Amino acid sequence: MTAACTPGFVVPAEFVALAGRLADAARPVIRKYFRTPVTVDDKADSSPVTIADREAEATMRAIISETFPEHGILGEEHGRHNTDAEWVWVLDPIDGTKAFITGKPSFGTLIALAHRGKPVLGVIDQAILDERWLGGAGHPTTLNGQPARVRDCDALAKAYAYTTGPEFFDADTLPAWNRIAERVKQPRYGCDCYAYALLTSGFVDLVVEAGLKPYDYAALVPVIENAGGTVTDWLGQPLTIASDGRVCAAGDARLHALALEVLAG
Repeated sequence: MTAACTPGFVVPAEFVALAGRLADAARPVIRKYFRTPVTVDDKADSSPVTIADREAEATMRAIISETFPEHGILGEEHGRHNTDAEWVWVLDPIDGTKAFITGKPSFGTLIALAHRGKPVLGVIDQAILDERWLGGAGHPTTLNGQPARVRDCDALAKAYAYTTGPEFFDADTLPAWNRIAERVKQPRYGCDCYAYALLTSGFVDLVVEAGLKPYDYAALVPVIENAGGTVTDWLGQPLTIASDGRVCAAGDARLHALALEVLAG
């Protein structure tokens, strides 16, 4: 599966419309269960999951299968279907389940469309705050229909940097984050995908994480890139659904280059 799209590639409008429909469909499910006493189960990797995660993803998958049955689907809760297809939807119904179950509205629904392995359309949807970032190839990123744009920041010493938490790094990757944290103006924690959304709107300068899965980062790529930002793996390579889960996102390309140098040690 190749990762390259032709120059001038534009995501078809009907796919953009479907991405919005999927987010619309997930919202009432999430709102129904937010701040209610839902049962929390632990998956094999000890990460939590709720009926809200499962039901929201099932709702979105049903719409995709009905609308474009030839498309593939990769979801956090219900696995893979036809993922060798040219077009694959990548779904994380609630990115930040720990925030969700503790009543904190910093989680988000992530919806991505990958073309031959490369994420080309993304949605970050925050159902409780009624915020939706959408961007893709040929579709500049918007927040609730209004243009979203990253901000300039050309030095680590000026940067506000986020990661979800130091516990999400391992022994090999934690030292790299610690080097970043020592050099930025302010290291901050929490927010999951919401930190990337804030970067897209110019409130955060840098987000660094490791150990992510495709459904954690695929939607972030087109949203950030089409707002003027840069997001790659730690080696500076484009993110695909086969990447290793180490992510570096920055609003300013100069800051991104500096962060990669620090991550490399």
